[in-house]
Amino acid sequence: MKKVAIVQSNYIPWKGYFDLIAAVDEFILYDDMQFTRRDWRNRNQIKTPQGVQWLTVPVQVRGRYHQAIRETRIDGHDWAASHWRSLEANYKRAPYFDEIRQWLRPIYLEEQFDHLSPLNRRLLEAVCRYLGIGTRISHSWDYRLGEGKSERLVDLCLQAGASEYLSGPAARDYLDESLFAAQGITVSWFDYSGYPQYPQQWGDFTHGVTILDLLFNCGPDAPRFMKHIRSSAPESTAPTGAAPDMRVSP
Repeated sequence: MKKVAIVQSNYIPWKGYFDLIAAVDEFILYDDMQFTRRDWRNRNQIKTPQGVQWLTVPVQVRGRYHQAIRETRIDGHDWAASHWRSLEANYKRAPYFDEIRQWLRPIYLEEQFDHLSPLNRRLLEAVCRYLGIGTRISHSWDYRLGEGKSERLVDLCLQAGASEYLSGPAARDYLDESLFAAQGITVSWFDYSGYPQYPQQWGDFTHGVTILDLLFNCGPDAPRFMKHIRSSAPESTAPTGAAPDMRVSP
């Protein structure tokens, strides 16, 4: 039995994205898909005293309207220092900022990325390592790609040896489950509801911000506020709230 998820890469995504990674045996980054503007591929949100703020990685899009995510080039390198300054300014008083800074700061200030996909994967893997997520992460171009949205997903599952495909709920609108069933693959739907709140700075609690918010505020205790990551800490008694149904598609 092997469970697989197939999702476009996102920039420092929210906690639900990492729960999806932790819930499967292989997580395939689907960056052969078209890059979409004003989406989560190259931006995410942090909490600040003035409210939620976007961090956006500038990318080259003029005349490249149909480029794939993997083809999308980052526009310059100055953004990295700017993003780190924003993270430092808004989280330096968080309990675990110094701990997270040790491995996160060098990615921003000592490494350089020309394309979006390698940047996203580098950050995903760094966060997974900190959280103890051992799921295999691969790329869609590690496999042959067929035609059609659902057909491609089925083909990727077959090549990866999957018996179950775990999808974000947004794909219910278009996913043809009969194609999976015909190949003996079960389709399951991930549930993002009922996440507990955690100690968070700056006003009303917000679920849908970057995972870094959880890490800076809770550090090694972060798995208590997630669903699919094993933790030796006791279960949280914090109140639950409605988490957003967002960020992972297909």
